[in-house]
Amino acid sequence: MTTAKNKYAIGLHIWVNEDSGHFLGKGRIQLLENIKSTGSITKGAGLMKMSYRQAWQMVQDMNSRADQPLVEKILGGKGGGGAIVTDAGNKAIRLFYGLEEKLSKYATQLSEKIKL
Repeated sequence: MTTAKNKYAIGLHIWVNEDSGHFLGKGRIQLLENIKSTGSITKGAGLMKMSYRQAWQMVQDMNSRADQPLVEKILGGKGGGGAIVTDAGNKAIRLFYGLEEKLSKYATQLSEKIKL
């Protein structure tokens, strides 16, 4: 009888989809977190080496798929504009990480059972 010398691990890429496409994934969550920490879509996108246009399109897409906006723009004023992650956006971040944690634990349990 041979003993298994290799260990295998199940890797996951988690997407929360809405009827017509992707809603949340790791990159979108990172963008939300960056907007939250910088108060700016431009700065949040820059941290990811992403163009403002691409980030704005992602924000618009997430907002259109959610029941409530996840990000709101703050228009002009003395210090210029900015953006905030709404309560719904913060809830989406928590939901995503909660799902990721549960699914990762389950994947680890399954990985331990792989014997080839």
